[in-house]
This record gives sequence, C-alpha cells and structure tokens, in this order.
Amino acid sequence: MGLRVALLALAVASMLCGLWGGLWRIGFDLPHGAGVADLHGALLICGLFGTVIGLERAVAFGRDWAFAAPAFAALGSVLLLGGAPPVGGASAYALSALTLAGVTLVITVRQPALFNATLEAGALAWLAGTAHWMTGAGIPEVAGWWLGFLILTIAGERLELGRLMEKRRGSEILFGLGVALLAVGAWIGLFAPGGAPTYGLALLLLTVWLVRHDVVRHTIRQSGQTRFMAACMAAGYAWLGAAGVLLIAMPPGATAFGYDAALHAVLIGFVLSMVFGHALIILPAVARVRIAYRPLLYGPLAVLHASVLLRIGGDVCGHDAARAWSGPLTLVALLGFVALIVTGVVRRRPAVTPGRGASGGRPGGPAPRSTRPHPANWRGSGGRSRPK
Repeated sequence: MGLRVALLALAVASMLCGLWGGLWRIGFDLPHGAGVADLHGALLICGLFGTVIGLERAVAFGRDWAFAAPAFAALGSVLLLGGAPPVGGASAYALSALTLAGVTLVITVRQPALFNATLEAGALAWLAGTAHWMTGAGIPEVAGWWLGFLILTIAGERLELGRLMEKRRGSEILFGLGVALLAVGAWIGLFAPGGAPTYGLALLLLTVWLVRHDVVRHTIRQSGQTRFMAACMAAGYAWLGAAGVLLIAMPPGATAFGYDAALHAVLIGFVLSMVFGHALIILPAVARVRIAYRPLLYGPLAVLHASVLLRIGGDVCGHDAARAWSGPLTLVALLGFVALIVTGVVRRRPAVTPGRGASGGRPGGPAPRSTRPHPANWRGSGGRSRPK
C-alpha cells in the first residue's frame, strides 16, 4: 500500500509541475516556469497518465513485476525534474511503456478480446512515441502516438464495460479501421501533409463507433453517480469528435493554433472528462478507499468544459487572452474536483485476504459495488481467478 501511495504522489507531482509549465507557456510569468515549460507535455502524458494507468493495470493484474511500469514512469518524471538530460527521462518512460505492453500482452493472450487488443495497441503507441522522442524528435512530432496511447486506453476500458452490448456484424472491422488510421496519422505526423486529416478522420470514426456501442447511451438515463459518470463520458466523446473536426479543418501545419486546439480538445475535453468519470471507481480499487458521490461534482465538470471551450474559442478566433485564462480555469476545475474527492472519502476498503481474487471476493466472484471490473481485473486475465 505504501508503494501505491508513493507512486500516486509522484503522479500528482508530475501533474502539478506539468500544469505549472503549461501556465508559463500561455503567458503567465511564474517562478521556475521556464524550467518545466518544455517538459509540460511529457510530464502530463507520460509522468501523470503513464504512472496512473500503469499502477491501475498492475494492481488489477496482481503480479509484483507489473509494478515496474508505474515505477519507471515515476522515475522518468523524477529524472526530468531533477535536471537529467531528456534522454534519461525518455528512457525510463520507454521502459514503463515496454512493461505496460508486456503486462497487457499476457492479459490479451490469456483472454483474447477486442478491448484487450485495444489496450495493447495503446501501450504500443506510447512505446513508439517515446522511442521516437529518445532519438531527438520534438514532442509535437510524437504527439500523435502519445495521444493514441490515451485514446486507445480509454477506448479499451469503455469497450470492456460495454462488451455485453449487442454489436452489428462488421462493426469490429470499422473499429479496426479507425485504429489503423490513427496509427497511420501518427506515423505520418500531425504537422506533415496528410497526417492531421488522417488522424482527424480516425478520431471521428472512433467517436461514432464508441458512442454507438458504449453503455453511456443507457446509463445517461439513470440517476446519481451513474448519471454523473455517463455525463462525463458523453461530454468527452463530444470533444473527441471535435478534435477530429479541428484536425481536418485546421491542420497544424497550415494554421497557427490548429495543433493547440486539437491537442487540448483531446487532453482536457476528452481525457480529463473521462478521468472525472472514472475516478469514483478507479480510486477505490487502487487506493482501497470508498468515495461518496455528491452532485457537487458537476461543478468542477462544468468548469472543466468551460475552460476547453474558452481555449478552443481563443485558438479559432486568435484571441490570446481567452487562451491564457483557460489555463487557470482548468486548474480551478482540477483542484475543485480533487478537493471534493478527498473530502468524499468515507472509509477504507477491507484488504484483500489470501486466497481471494483481485475483486476482493471469492475467486471468480463479483467485484465490490464501489469498483468496476477493470480491463486487467477480468477472470482469466492473469489474476488468481480462472476463466469461466
């Protein structure tokens, strides 16, 4: 448990430093901001999300070696913030991605499924982008791969939750086409001719497919925590589709702020909205705490999406003040959400007893109500339960 807390703390530190550098980049004269400005993207994508996703997968997988994934991601952030050459931090991030890909491969071999294959594709996208960064490429050149890591990881988790929903014949081929176009667009590069439109088309295909096959279409009609989570998912999908439109209409290589608009539509509008929605079920599984749902959570969610709207509106209209003030607004949304989560912790979860599965019940038994079956916590995925 101490290791998990330490890794989560390092992930939060990466987030805060990345946001600090981001605020400096959009015009706020912050102390030491210049020192982390160039690391802004790496700290948020690899340092924050690499650590959190790796930790979540390791906890559910239930093998000690899997914790090397979040540990290497946290080490990469420590090296970069400590002044090591970028190649040192990039190497640690690459080892993290490689370990995550290995864990997910074991899971996929034991339980072949579209959602597992999608998670594996996400890990490989992170590895490809980080390896490219190690060779001296700039972050904008690897952004397509890193965004693919987050998009495909979230898509895989949503597919796992909706795996029991009926799918039309041939629908998986369409999903595979979206993933393939995403890889092609990342390989070409978002600033190269043809790269951004290809990537944008991929985002549109994936958005349409996910909206059609996600359980959010049904859960949005419910109430309480379930409806809040569905609202987060629906808003996130809207911004993912918007990012696809922006990449086609405002290619980064041809417009001044096309890259900024698409990047933040994905990272803030899509990814952070999904984080808000999943936090109430991921944190109980990782940190062994129970978090009470409160309608007040809609407040930070609304502020978050207002910040995205302000950022993209500023990019499209060339309004520097709007772009600049979207940053503090995003920070207010994040801090407000974290405060509500921390004050919503009501009790610790009981520890997993020997001989029991990762779900906390008997091997193969149902998960506690406070958690959902995570994509690495499935029966037969490498945990202690056997396939049924």
